[in-house]
Amino acid sequence: MNTEVHNAYEVIKEGGIILYPTDTVWGIGCDATNAEAVAKIYALKKREESKSMIVLMNGERMVYNVFKEIPEVAWQILDVSEKPTTLILDNPRNVAPNLIAEDHTLAVRIVKDSFCYKLMERMKKPLVSTSANLSGMFTPKTFSEISPEIINGVDYVVNLDRDKICKNPSTIIKLSLDHQVKIIRK
Repeated sequence: MNTEVHNAYEVIKEGGIILYPTDTVWGIGCDATNAEAVAKIYALKKREESKSMIVLMNGERMVYNVFKEIPEVAWQILDVSEKPTTLILDNPRNVAPNLIAEDHTLAVRIVKDSFCYKLMERMKKPLVSTSANLSGMFTPKTFSEISPEIINGVDYVVNLDRDKICKNPSTIIKLSLDHQVKIIRK
Protein backbone atom coordinates (compact mmCIF):
# COMPACT_ATOMS: atom_id res chain seq x y z
CA MET A 1 0.00 0.00 0.00
CA ASN A 2 2.83 2.43 0.75
CA THR A 3 3.94 2.30 -2.89
CA GLU A 4 0.42 3.19 -4.03
CA VAL A 5 0.23 6.07 -1.54
CA HIS A 6 3.57 7.35 -2.84
CA ASN A 7 2.58 7.02 -6.51
CA ALA A 8 -0.79 8.72 -5.98
CA TYR A 9 0.85 11.51 -3.97
CA GLU A 10 3.42 12.18 -6.70
CA VAL A 11 0.64 12.55 -9.30
CA ILE A 12 -1.55 14.73 -7.06
CA LYS A 13 1.24 17.12 -6.06
CA GLU A 14 1.83 17.80 -9.79
CA GLY A 15 -1.86 18.70 -10.26
CA GLY A 16 -2.95 15.31 -11.58
CA ILE A 17 -6.12 13.34 -10.92
CA ILE A 18 -6.37 9.77 -9.67
CA LEU A 19 -8.84 6.89 -9.69
CA TYR A 20 -8.88 5.22 -6.28
CA PRO A 21 -10.88 3.05 -3.86
CA THR A 22 -12.58 4.85 -0.96
CA ASP A 23 -14.52 3.63 2.06
CA THR A 24 -17.65 3.65 -0.12
CA VAL A 25 -17.19 3.47 -3.93
CA TRP A 26 -14.34 3.99 -6.42
CA GLY A 27 -13.62 7.69 -6.68
CA ILE A 28 -11.91 10.23 -8.87
CA GLY A 29 -9.80 12.58 -6.82
CA CYS A 30 -7.26 15.36 -6.64
CA ASP A 31 -5.88 17.96 -4.25
CA ALA A 32 -8.95 19.83 -2.99
CA THR A 33 -6.98 23.09 -2.92
CA ASN A 34 -6.01 22.94 -6.62
CA ALA A 35 -8.71 24.59 -8.78
CA GLU A 36 -7.12 23.44 -12.06
CA ALA A 37 -7.09 19.81 -10.94
CA VAL A 38 -10.71 20.13 -9.78
CA ALA A 39 -11.62 21.53 -13.22
CA LYS A 40 -10.02 18.45 -14.85
CA ILE A 41 -12.37 16.21 -12.86
CA TYR A 42 -15.45 18.23 -13.89
CA ALA A 43 -14.31 17.98 -17.53
CA LEU A 44 -13.62 14.23 -17.33
CA LYS A 45 -17.02 13.52 -15.76
CA LYS A 46 -18.75 15.94 -18.18
CA ARG A 47 -20.29 17.48 -15.08
CA GLU A 48 -21.51 21.02 -14.57
CA GLU A 49 -19.35 22.93 -12.10
CA SER A 50 -22.52 23.98 -10.28
CA LYS A 51 -22.83 20.36 -9.05
CA SER A 52 -20.39 20.21 -6.18
CA MET A 53 -18.27 17.22 -5.18
CA ILE A 54 -17.41 15.62 -1.84
CA VAL A 55 -14.11 16.38 -0.14
CA LEU A 56 -12.50 13.72 2.03
CA MET A 57 -10.63 14.62 5.20
CA ASN A 58 -8.59 12.51 7.59
CA GLY A 59 -9.58 14.03 10.92
CA GLU A 60 -10.84 16.94 12.98
CA ARG A 61 -7.77 19.10 12.42
CA MET A 62 -8.34 19.07 8.65
CA VAL A 63 -12.06 19.79 9.12
CA TYR A 64 -11.30 22.81 11.31
CA ASN A 65 -8.81 24.06 8.72
CA VAL A 66 -11.67 24.23 6.20
CA PHE A 67 -14.55 25.29 8.48
CA LYS A 68 -14.25 27.93 11.18
CA GLU A 69 -17.68 27.06 12.61
CA ILE A 70 -18.99 23.51 12.85
CA PRO A 71 -22.36 22.76 14.44
CA GLU A 72 -21.96 20.57 17.55
CA VAL A 73 -24.53 18.16 16.10
CA ALA A 74 -22.05 17.35 13.31
CA TRP A 75 -19.74 15.54 15.75
CA GLN A 76 -22.72 13.82 17.40
CA ILE A 77 -23.92 12.51 14.02
CA LEU A 78 -20.46 11.24 13.13
CA ASP A 79 -20.12 9.53 16.52
CA VAL A 80 -23.33 7.51 16.07
CA SER A 81 -23.15 6.86 12.30
CA GLU A 82 -22.71 3.21 11.48
CA LYS A 83 -21.95 3.83 7.81
CA PRO A 84 -19.86 6.45 6.03
CA THR A 85 -21.58 9.82 6.42
CA THR A 86 -21.02 12.98 4.41
CA LEU A 87 -21.91 16.31 5.99
CA ILE A 88 -22.67 19.45 4.02
CA LEU A 89 -21.44 22.41 6.06
CA ASP A 90 -21.56 26.20 5.67
CA ASN A 91 -18.79 28.65 4.79
CA PRO A 92 -15.79 26.57 3.74
CA ARG A 93 -12.37 28.15 3.25
CA ASN A 94 -8.91 26.97 2.18
CA VAL A 95 -10.25 24.84 -0.70
CA ALA A 96 -10.48 25.44 -4.45
CA PRO A 97 -13.29 27.93 -5.17
CA ASN A 98 -14.78 25.62 -7.84
CA LEU A 99 -15.55 23.05 -5.12
CA ILE A 100 -17.76 25.41 -3.14
CA ALA A 101 -21.49 25.15 -3.94
CA GLU A 102 -23.56 28.18 -4.94
CA ASP A 103 -25.08 28.31 -1.43
CA HIS A 104 -21.52 28.55 -0.02
CA THR A 105 -21.43 25.01 1.36
CA LEU A 106 -19.09 22.05 0.98
CA ALA A 107 -19.73 18.32 1.40
CA VAL A 108 -17.11 16.59 3.56
CA ARG A 109 -16.52 13.10 4.88
CA ILE A 110 -13.94 11.93 7.40
CA VAL A 111 -12.52 8.66 6.09
CA LYS A 112 -11.59 5.48 7.87
CA ASP A 113 -10.16 3.81 4.74
CA SER A 114 -6.43 3.34 5.33
CA PHE A 115 -5.29 4.21 1.78
CA CYS A 116 -7.25 7.49 1.75
CA TYR A 117 -6.16 8.33 5.29
CA LYS A 118 -2.47 7.73 4.55
CA LEU A 119 -2.63 9.65 1.26
CA MET A 120 -4.08 12.72 2.97
CA GLU A 121 -1.56 12.36 5.78
CA ARG A 122 1.15 12.64 3.12
CA MET A 123 -0.62 15.44 1.21
CA LYS A 124 -1.50 17.41 4.34
CA LYS A 125 -4.55 18.53 2.37
CA PRO A 126 -8.11 17.32 1.75
CA LEU A 127 -8.83 15.01 -1.19
CA VAL A 128 -11.64 15.44 -3.72
CA SER A 129 -13.86 12.39 -4.05
CA THR A 130 -16.50 11.96 -6.71
CA SER A 131 -17.88 8.70 -8.03
CA ALA A 132 -15.96 7.12 -10.91
CA ASN A 133 -18.62 7.63 -13.57
CA LEU A 134 -19.67 10.09 -16.23
CA SER A 135 -22.27 12.55 -14.96
CA GLY A 136 -25.74 11.03 -14.97
CA MET A 137 -24.52 7.44 -15.35
CA PHE A 138 -24.74 4.70 -12.69
CA THR A 139 -22.18 4.53 -9.90
CA PRO A 140 -19.91 1.51 -10.44
CA LYS A 141 -19.89 -1.06 -7.61
CA THR A 142 -16.68 -2.71 -8.83
CA PHE A 143 -13.54 -1.61 -10.65
CA SER A 144 -14.56 -3.66 -13.71
CA GLU A 145 -17.74 -1.54 -14.07
CA ILE A 146 -15.78 1.71 -14.45
CA SER A 147 -15.91 2.98 -18.03
CA PRO A 148 -12.69 3.00 -20.08
CA GLU A 149 -13.26 6.72 -20.66
CA ILE A 150 -12.83 7.35 -16.92
CA ILE A 151 -9.89 4.94 -16.53
CA ASN A 152 -8.06 6.44 -19.51
CA GLY A 153 -8.93 9.99 -18.46
CA VAL A 154 -7.14 10.01 -15.11
CA ASP A 155 -3.41 10.43 -14.56
CA TYR A 156 -3.06 7.44 -12.23
CA VAL A 157 -5.12 4.39 -11.29
CA VAL A 158 -4.45 3.09 -7.78
CA ASN A 159 -3.70 -0.63 -7.85
CA LEU A 160 -5.60 -1.67 -4.71
CA ASP A 161 -8.94 -3.41 -4.04
CA ARG A 162 -9.73 -3.95 -7.71
CA ASP A 163 -11.75 -7.07 -6.93
CA LYS A 164 -13.67 -5.51 -4.03
CA ILE A 165 -17.40 -4.97 -4.38
CA CYS A 166 -18.03 -1.45 -3.16
CA LYS A 167 -20.59 -0.48 -0.60
CA ASN A 168 -23.32 2.02 -1.21
CA PRO A 169 -22.49 5.71 -1.46
CA SER A 170 -22.40 7.59 1.83
CA THR A 171 -25.35 9.05 3.69
CA ILE A 172 -25.48 12.82 3.05
CA ILE A 173 -26.78 15.23 5.70
CA LYS A 174 -26.88 19.03 5.32
CA LEU A 175 -26.23 20.93 8.56
CA SER A 176 -26.71 24.68 8.44
CA LEU A 177 -25.25 27.11 10.94
CA ASP A 178 -28.86 28.25 11.58
CA HIS A 179 -29.54 24.75 13.05
CA GLN A 180 -31.42 23.31 10.06
CA VAL A 181 -30.82 19.62 9.38
CA LYS A 182 -31.78 18.04 6.06
CA ILE A 183 -31.15 14.44 4.95
CA ILE A 184 -30.10 14.54 1.28
CA ARG A 185 -29.34 10.82 0.77
CA LYS A 186 -29.91 7.94 3.22
